[in-house]
Amino acid sequence: MNVANQTRVTEFIFLGFSGVLYLRLALFAMFLTVYLLSIMGNTLIIFIILMDSTLQTPMYIFLGNLSFLEIWYTTATVPKLLATCLSQVVTISVSGCITQYYFFFSMGATECILLAVMAYDRYVAICSPLRYAFLMSLQVCLQFSAGSWIGGFIAPLLPTILISYLNFCGPQKINHFFCDSDPIFKLSCSDTFLVEALGYTCSSVVILSSFLLTMSSYGNIVVTIIKLSSREARKKTFSTCASHLTVVTIYYGTIIFAYVRPPAKYNFTMGKVISVFYCVVTPLVNPLVYTLRNKDVKKAFRKVLAQKRLLLGRHMQNI
Repeated sequence: MNVANQTRVTEFIFLGFSGVLYLRLALFAMFLTVYLLSIMGNTLIIFIILMDSTLQTPMYIFLGNLSFLEIWYTTATVPKLLATCLSQVVTISVSGCITQYYFFFSMGATECILLAVMAYDRYVAICSPLRYAFLMSLQVCLQFSAGSWIGGFIAPLLPTILISYLNFCGPQKINHFFCDSDPIFKLSCSDTFLVEALGYTCSSVVILSSFLLTMSSYGNIVVTIIKLSSREARKKTFSTCASHLTVVTIYYGTIIFAYVRPPAKYNFTMGKVISVFYCVVTPLVNPLVYTLRNKDVKKAFRKVLAQKRLLLGRHMQNI
């Protein structure tokens, strides 16, 4: 295609979810509710971990990182999703679109790595409890946390740089509610083979490697649990990692379906529906699962709540 004779596109228009007004308003109300609950839930987990010293252990430090990540992960896409439900013309500049692409995939890669690290933490705690304090010391925990963030933000860097060199000549409508990879490639009038191949390779390597490491850790955990003689011990041991396994199953199930496949197989309608799960639903599942199924978090929440009530009572007495 002769790019020189075509007008360069400076902004894109999100199509989002099309439909009659009342349907879009219903989607807006649902997505907004889930988004606010996700923000409040993850913020609450971070607050509880910071306030209760008994939770400042590797497992909960990783959980705090995951909750902090989920807040920004969902914030990278949901505001535009909400806007497309209220308005039929929601725009984003090309540079803004590339920035959103980078931060979305950076945080997605960070979450993959962090989930693998959390699985390894449970593996060491259950399979090598006597060596846990040495293998997962505070210093090692902080190094794993920092490594997850650094690795996650490095992973999509090269594909993002290559995308910034693409030319966009029209049409300018993105058949999505955020700047996902395939919708962007479809709008480019440049040769996208290299960046598509690189992006597909990077996403597949990050997702599959972290998924295999996670499943390997849980495979060893299951073997260890089976070997336990006491039924009560097996139940108690499995309960320590059941919540994490639930989050892992939902998250990896959706992103593998969405990104570990040839680019030519992409379906825009199905892509938007699947994206709702890992952009909107999964960030809410994290606080729900970890607060409803984790006894330590529930105990710490009651403790913090009791302390706040006590302080409030003393303050009222002084008044």
